[in-house]
Amino acid sequence: MTAQPSHAKAQLPQVTHPAQEPGNPGMELDLDWVRAAQANTSAIERRAATLPGRRSVKKDFQAAWLLRAITCIDLTTLSGDDTPGRVRRLCAKARQPVRADLLDAMGMDPITVGAVCVYHDMIAPAVEALDGSGIPVAAVSTGFPAGLSPFRLRVEEITESVAAGAAEIDIVISRRHVLTGDWQALYDEMRIFREACGAAHVKAILATGELGTLRNVARASLVCMMAGADFIKTSTGKESVNATLPVSLVMLRAIRAYHARTGYRVGYKPAGGISKAKDALVYLSLMKEELGDRWLRSDLFRFGASSLLGDIERQLEHHVTGAYSVGWRHAAG
Repeated sequence: MTAQPSHAKAQLPQVTHPAQEPGNPGMELDLDWVRAAQANTSAIERRAATLPGRRSVKKDFQAAWLLRAITCIDLTTLSGDDTPGRVRRLCAKARQPVRADLLDAMGMDPITVGAVCVYHDMIAPAVEALDGSGIPVAAVSTGFPAGLSPFRLRVEEITESVAAGAAEIDIVISRRHVLTGDWQALYDEMRIFREACGAAHVKAILATGELGTLRNVARASLVCMMAGADFIKTSTGKESVNATLPVSLVMLRAIRAYHARTGYRVGYKPAGGISKAKDALVYLSLMKEELGDRWLRSDLFRFGASSLLGDIERQLEHHVTGAYSVGWRHAAG
C-alpha cells in the first residue's frame, strides 16, 4: 500500500447527528396552492446543468463531504433473491461502512449509514442484525414498486411492517391520481398511509419518471407534504428514469416553500441511479444551496442506494493512500 500523503493525516471534522427532526403533521389540503404551482422546465434544466461543472470540492474537504454522504445513505437491497444471510451481511456493512484503517488515517471516529432499506419479509433479520446500533430499518411498502395492489392490503402492509420493527416506511403513491389531477384522492390516500405508519417516519415515493411533467412533480410534492409525508422521495429505483437533478430541484423548492409556510422541515431522498461518489457530491451541493446546512443531516436527507457506498469508500482510500483500489476491497457485505 502506498504511504499516506501528509494531508490525509489531518483530522477531519467529526460527523455528528442532531436530534431527530419532529414529524410533519401535515395540513389541510390547499387546492389553490397546489394548482398555482408551476415549473419552468427550460429554466430548471439550465440551473441543474450548471451544478456538475462548477461545484467541486477537493482533498480534505472532499473527504469530509463524502463521509457526510455515507451517513445519509439508505443502504438498500430490494432483489427477488434477497435472503436473511444477505441482509445480515448488508447490516454488518451498515454498522461499519468504511474500513477502520481508513477512518484512523483521517482521524475519524466510527460512522454508520442512515438506514437499511429492505422488503417486508427481510425486516426481522435486519432488525436483529442492527440491534443496539441506532440504525433504523426502512421497509418499502404499499405494493412497491407499482402501488397497484388492493388499497386495503397496502394499508395492512404498512401496519405489519411497523409491527415487525420498521422505523421508516417508504410508500408508493398511486400515479394515476397525479396524472388525472385528482389531488383530493392523492391527499386522502397519503393521509391514510400516514396514519397507518403511527410513530414510524413515512417517505412518499413519487415515481417522478412516471408523472409526465415537472409541474406534476411540484404539485404531487406539495400534496404529499400537506398529507403528512416526513420525506418525499424521487423513485422506486425500478422506473426507466429515476433521480435527476431537474426533478430534485423542483422537489427541493417545494420543500422550501412548505417550510416557509408551515415551519416544518420535510426530508428529501433521491433514489435510483446514484452510484458514483461524484454524483453524491453534486446532490449534497444542491441540498446546501437550495435548503441550507440543516438539510445535510441524515434525518432530512438520504440517498437511496446500493452501490454508491463502494465507490465512496474507494475515493476515501485514494484520499488516504494516493492510489485507487479494486472494488472487492470494499465489499457491500
